[in-house]
Amino acid sequence: MSQPSTTLGYALFATRWLQAPLYFGLVAAQGVYVYKFFNELWNLILRCVTGQANETYVMLAVLKLVDVVMIANLLIMVIVGGYETFVSRIGLQGHRDQPEWLSHVNSNVLKVKLATAIVGISSVHLLQMFVDVHHTSQHALLWGTVIHMAFIASAAILAYMSGPMAEHGDRSHKGHGHASAHGQDGAGGGYSASTSVPAEFSASAAAVRAPAPAASTAPIPIPAQPTGSYLSSSESYDSYDPYETGAETRIRAARFPSRKQLEEFDEDHPRDFDREVLARLGKLDFVASRRNVVFVGPPGTGKTHLAVGLGVRACQAGHQVLFATAAQWAARLTEARAAGRLAEELAALDAHPLLIVDEVGYTPFDADTAHLFFQLVAHRYERSSLIVTGDRPLGRWDEIFGGAAPAMVDRLAHHAEIVRLEGDSYRMRRATSAWAE
Repeated sequence: MSQPSTTLGYALFATRWLQAPLYFGLVAAQGVYVYKFFNELWNLILRCVTGQANETYVMLAVLKLVDVVMIANLLIMVIVGGYETFVSRIGLQGHRDQPEWLSHVNSNVLKVKLATAIVGISSVHLLQMFVDVHHTSQHALLWGTVIHMAFIASAAILAYMSGPMAEHGDRSHKGHGHASAHGQDGAGGGYSASTSVPAEFSASAAAVRAPAPAASTAPIPIPAQPTGSYLSSSESYDSYDPYETGAETRIRAARFPSRKQLEEFDEDHPRDFDREVLARLGKLDFVASRRNVVFVGPPGTGKTHLAVGLGVRACQAGHQVLFATAAQWAARLTEARAAGRLAEELAALDAHPLLIVDEVGYTPFDADTAHLFFQLVAHRYERSSLIVTGDRPLGRWDEIFGGAAPAMVDRLAHHAEIVRLEGDSYRMRRATSAWAE
């Protein structure tokens, strides 16, 4: 792109700040509603104290207060969500009062929430009419009901359309990535690394394909998961059920070895386990604040179960997640470096707010591979989240990564929740119990 075109584009994009005064104007309107609320409340209290308020008046006054609060809620949603979506990031990551919906807000979500809020406000107005039915004309009741039903129908249609439109956009994005990969690699290389779905080849297919040249931009696949994985290597992402939810698509794309839920975890099995930490992690605040989680403990104590459970919950919350063992990540990064595209690969992984690195420590790495892991951790430092599971504490990572360990641990642990699990292997306990029977 030429320099004048780039400058013009930046200038046009900067005009979004013209909307900022509009949102501050809505803040002033919010102040008007605060005044109106307390004015109505004061009048209600005075009339109740002086005995001038009957039951109907109290109910109507309370409904007016509820009406004001609901409109104020609508204003907050428009101010915060609209500013975040159309003007600039607010930077609430890590704030304990960050709204749950704000982490994955978009124009579709905002429109649906506004429509439902308007339906709620209309419901309160209609209820006020029916409470004060003796002073409301039939004409007003009829049109109030018709208008309310129109709001309900509009909200239902908007909610229905927003789902298929979003899924159509996702499928179009995936299809474009697939077509681009085929256009770049005559051997049919799979999805582009810039998409949210990693490519993966079966051994039989890879055997009959011509090898890509060293400078190829073909995507680097994560090696196939072991037999029994949640999505086998023979399954194609093109075979997704078009009616499945976006959460299910993200869960399948994450490549979990099996599907686990946090609620299924046997909290009584580990001898030393902080349940409050798990409850806190389950809220996924660490993803929004770009923090890390490290599960440390002997084999069979539930580290992978917890990592997958958090990953599944993150997918359900709208986040893109990618799971692989440490050995598989090593293979992916090594191939990217060999192809001369390590920087592009690390940048492509930014599309996933959460990466899971499982089984760190089971296999030591050479100096070159350890440096690749350092680059992965350093690239995501304060940018995105990692969940790491391993069999030894961070102080012993020099046994795995050698000289790269101190700098890697420094970045990984700086913003991290370290969860220690102690106990015997759950798998061995079940095997011993079965043998005893």
